Amino acid sequence: MYFIEGQSHDPAFNLALEEHLYRSVDEGHPGYFLLWRNAPSIIVGRFQNTAQEVNRPFVEERGINVVRRISGGGAVYHDLGNVNYSFIVPNDEGAPFDFARHARPVIDALAKLGVAAESGGRNDLVIDGRKFSGSAQHMDRRRLLHHGTLLFDSDLSVLEQALNVDEEKFTSKGFKSVRSRVTNILPMLPKPISVSEFIDALRSSLSGTETSSLDETHVAAIHRLRDEKYATWEWNWGASPEFTERKVRRFPWGKVEALLNVKEGVIRQARFYGDYFGAENREEIERALEGRLYREDALRKTLEGFPLERSFKGASTEEFLAFLLS
Repeated sequence: MYFIEGQSHDPAFNLALEEHLYRSVDEGHPGYFLLWRNAPSIIVGRFQNTAQEVNRPFVEERGINVVRRISGGGAVYHDLGNVNYSFIVPNDEGAPFDFARHARPVIDALAKLGVAAESGGRNDLVIDGRKFSGSAQHMDRRRLLHHGTLLFDSDLSVLEQALNVDEEKFTSKGFKSVRSRVTNILPMLPKPISVSEFIDALRSSLSGTETSSLDETHVAAIHRLRDEKYATWEWNWGASPEFTERKVRRFPWGKVEALLNVKEGVIRQARFYGDYFGAENREEIERALEGRLYREDALRKTLEGFPLERSFKGASTEEFLAFLLS
């Protein structure tokens, strides 16, 4: 098995790296073992509604990246105190979602460091009942990707806020993440070590690996995949499943309730209710929004060209835009 330690902290590049290597593995290939870290980011599961999982105002204020992965499961928070591991191997056995098999080296590595970890549920690892690792898988008939997070010294206060979304805001066809009690690994160790030493311990726990690096051809292909997929709004936000979002806010000029039906990142239907005043019927603003991409630039262009005062007397474009994107 080839070992690759990620040199980039760009989550879009690292997820493109995983997919690129995944595509290259076939029967007889020795497979890859990866260890990598991301700058602060939320990594969303393939089938999730991004807007439902992410505290968007907090994330945008902090400049936290939001990237969708190709595997299922729930949304997770990454920062440089979190270590990610990946196994990319031929799918020789065809056994679906054997999480325990690929988590075993992590448990063994922690045992050597003096920490007793164990499986806690289908795809989690826990220490004293507190989660420090979640994993996910993606596979086809020929190959399998298993990857997981390892909270080593992550900022858990940011994790909590970045994934803290009002559960009453959505009725969704997506899969919601289940929030669990979490812990970092570092305070559980008999003696402190650096994240680099922790990575070395994980690397040493897997015998029979050969250190490998990527040539220029591979790097160029990964950058293309990053730019064309993992760095795009269409993949990270627009690929969310259909959902109905309910927003309620009281402004100085009245209370507004907005119901937005969004599919593939496009507003299919908009409905507004409340105790506001307006000279025109609500249907005018609803028609203006329907068919628009559910992102800031598209909505701003629509609202700037729309006589908002006629529908919501006293409303400004900026506050109404912020309301729709909240």
